[in-house]
Amino acid sequence: MPKHALPLGGGSRPLLRDAYDRACSVADEVFVLTERQQRPIISGVLPEVDDDHLILEPVARGTTNAYGLAALTLIERRPEAVMLTLPADHVVRGGQKVKNAVSVAVRAAAESESLVAIGLKPTFPSTGLGYIQAPRRGPLGTYRVKRFVEKPDLATARRFLKAGGYYWNVAWFSWRLQVFIEELRRHAPRHLTGLRKVLQARAAGDETTAAARYARLPIEVVDRSVMEKTDRLLLVPADFDWADIGNWAELGARVRADARGNSVEGESILVDTRDSLVFGGRRLIATIGLEDMIIVDTEDAILVCPRSRAQDVKVVVEALRRAGKTRYL
Repeated sequence: MPKHALPLGGGSRPLLRDAYDRACSVADEVFVLTERQQRPIISGVLPEVDDDHLILEPVARGTTNAYGLAALTLIERRPEAVMLTLPADHVVRGGQKVKNAVSVAVRAAAESESLVAIGLKPTFPSTGLGYIQAPRRGPLGTYRVKRFVEKPDLATARRFLKAGGYYWNVAWFSWRLQVFIEELRRHAPRHLTGLRKVLQARAAGDETTAAARYARLPIEVVDRSVMEKTDRLLLVPADFDWADIGNWAELGARVRADARGNSVEGESILVDTRDSLVFGGRRLIATIGLEDMIIVDTEDAILVCPRSRAQDVKVVVEALRRAGKTRYL
């Protein structure tokens, strides 16, 4: 299951439900942008979302194409609208702080010719996130972006934290539709040309051709194709509680640990076990003499690995695909 369909925020609600309600609290109209094969998952979590408020990618082709498809679709309905992107697989807390940051970003996008990013003030030297350097004040409560920085090593991340003027890139963006399309034309013209052809096929009712054209578009994230290249980017600093939950170790950090540093969900017996993450299902999990380990028990598979190797779960996924054991994916 994709992250956004799972209750990873510490409660019983899927992240997608939290994200949708968050969007409804700040936007006039909310659309769900997703790939076609996830439509049943979306409908299961958000049954109130009708077809008019679904923007479907035939297949996933990166955020440049996804956001471009959304912008071109929406501009036909609301040419003067401001678009706000809120990824549905983030854990977010701090409702009023979120609303304040979003309000500043939307206002800045509405009243300027700029693209606007929301950046989080770093609280520790993370090496798993990209950074945005924005040292100088800009208009409308924003800062002017100087550059994007890829995920740094630890020494560099510590330097950023000490220097100030650097913010975590959390991929929350806002722009007027026409401004974003103009920047696609400047920095990602191949994507824009292809997307227009996709929309032409859809307008003619030919979804097969639209899907084939979309599948040929180059895959690129909008951060690299547009945000790193544009000279029209502003940043809104924010400090609400946020996590991407990119691996099991990060999820463990969101679950309250006991006196021995163990984060546990489900039935378990832990003997001489420290600093471990244990996620159980219907069965009891018993451990003896473990330290810094991750154990995840699901209906059809069990994961066991050191916390330091949490990022390598993708290696298991690739191995399962090569072995043809896709029933476990």
